[in-house]
Amino acid sequence: MSISAADVKKLREMTGVGMMDCKKALTETNGDIEAAVDWLRSRGLAKAAKKADRIAAEGLVGIAIEGNRAAIVEVNSETDFVARNEQFQSIVRNTAKLALAVDGDVEALANAAYPETGRTVSEELTEAIAKIGENMTLRRAAVMEVSQGAIGTYVHSAISEGLGRIGVLVGLESAGDKAKLEALGKQIAMHVAATKPLSLSSEDLDPEAVERERSVFSEQARQSGKPDNIIEKMVEGRIRKYYEEVTLLAQTFVMDGENTVAQIVKNAEAEVGAPIKVVGFVLFALGEGIERQETDFAAEVAAAAGTA
Repeated sequence: MSISAADVKKLREMTGVGMMDCKKALTETNGDIEAAVDWLRSRGLAKAAKKADRIAAEGLVGIAIEGNRAAIVEVNSETDFVARNEQFQSIVRNTAKLALAVDGDVEALANAAYPETGRTVSEELTEAIAKIGENMTLRRAAVMEVSQGAIGTYVHSAISEGLGRIGVLVGLESAGDKAKLEALGKQIAMHVAATKPLSLSSEDLDPEAVERERSVFSEQARQSGKPDNIIEKMVEGRIRKYYEEVTLLAQTFVMDGENTVAQIVKNAEAEVGAPIKVVGFVLFALGEGIERQETDFAAEVAAAAGTA
């Protein structure tokens, strides 16, 4: 089949691999870009799609806490300049508080009554757009609750209390000392912000994601020419390593570089005075998964000047 230059360029931007290898990968996979990424990975040409390069959106992540419940929201804007605007910060802060009442349901949150205005959250954003002159959207929200224990929180690149570019909630169920649980929860939340795990444990991972990794590892192992029984052991070893890299409880805790997060939690039980269970986490990284529209600035200037 014919492979377009645009697809080759896109694959190259995703993986950092040379144009000829990208074209070959697309040819081998009938133009399927995701399959081409895996084809390149299986041959050691690309470790992973550089999706982070495509992430681009501004605004703020906000966190609100109320007892054993916490809410996190993301409100986007066009530029980071707006994130420093006090009106915008107030909207994000109030929206996070309102999210607690609707259990993080984004549609319900958008229609919730905004304090002291007679408007909804959505209408308040529309009002702010008219005043500030920049588009804003309520993108997502989540709420975490524990029956007893604490919610650990962390905001990275904070510009004000509870507002920043990355927000994390970590739920700890325990009958132990609440203040010590909150401190532990914050440390784990900081770890989550740094490592960005995909799930709490291997049982929570998307089976399709695991199978995809297994397929890549299998192809790599087969190229070694080793017997099937050895290949199977090699693949299982790589899968175990994958779990250690992407699941929170199996990750090495960044603050000591030795123990797993699960072991850190177990060790903390003596000081806290009761068993501790990590029930989950929520991570919002500003603009995650949103693609910035790329423009050719030189072409725009030329067009404006009437030369293009």
